[in-house]
Amino acid sequence: MAASVLLFTDRDSFVSAWRPALEGLGMTVTAATPDQLPERLGKHAPIVIDAMSSGYDEDELLAHLGLARALGAVPAVMMAAETGMSSIDELVDDLCAGLVARTAADVSRVATVLARRAGSLQARRFEYLTVSPRGGELLAILADGTAFLAPRPVHPSDDLSEVMSITLADDALHATIELSSGARFELGSDEFLVRSRHSSAGTTPAPEAGDMSEVDGQRLGSRIRALRLAAGLTQAELARRTGIHRPNIARVEAGRHTPSLETLSRLASAIGVPTTRVLTGE
Repeated sequence: MAASVLLFTDRDSFVSAWRPALEGLGMTVTAATPDQLPERLGKHAPIVIDAMSSGYDEDELLAHLGLARALGAVPAVMMAAETGMSSIDELVDDLCAGLVARTAADVSRVATVLARRAGSLQARRFEYLTVSPRGGELLAILADGTAFLAPRPVHPSDDLSEVMSITLADDALHATIELSSGARFELGSDEFLVRSRHSSAGTTPAPEAGDMSEVDGQRLGSRIRALRLAAGLTQAELARRTGIHRPNIARVEAGRHTPSLETLSRLASAIGVPTTRVLTGE
């Protein structure tokens, strides 16, 4: 299923500029007015906000971008090269993870990265999650048609009692699992993939989402550098794509700083590889 992107604007020219770029990348495009954003915004939805729409000032733009990030959406924004919003430029870059277009020439670049991030999310969606017919493990089929097995326990709260129900979230990136013991926990598709691949390699499962304290920073940095070079990207270009300052990327690659899972996901997405590939090296 093609990813759908929402354009929030009150200008026909904005839709005319963005629709061809996004549809050319296989995305479906729907336009809505900025005042509809709070009710139309969906979790993990890719969106583009037209900061030049009437009614947008610094506070309103930050409120809408902040809401998008809080709900887990993938936001991009179009801002005029010269605006009265220069005081929030860096914060906008951070909120959009670098997906900021300031000229017409930026539209194609931002659209391409937005489509890649949306596509990455689509590919990681659970299409089917169940107890394996072999027992003792969970079987997942993802949206891209791949299937993976993860031996139990798959979560710190998994006490190995019988699985009573598995409920997929609306975004299909998470599932809630209930056990006969009364234990109940949420499992993300990224976490499932990491555990599955580490188990197949006979190694210890990766840390919980958001906890990178047990990751080897030197090895992780080397992988990021190798993947960046393989993609033909400079540190400066990776910084531009992610909104992460180049010195910070250099620190990560040198192993002097272990990034959060969110930052790691931004780097992987900008390079064009799954987060799990950076974590596992596979």
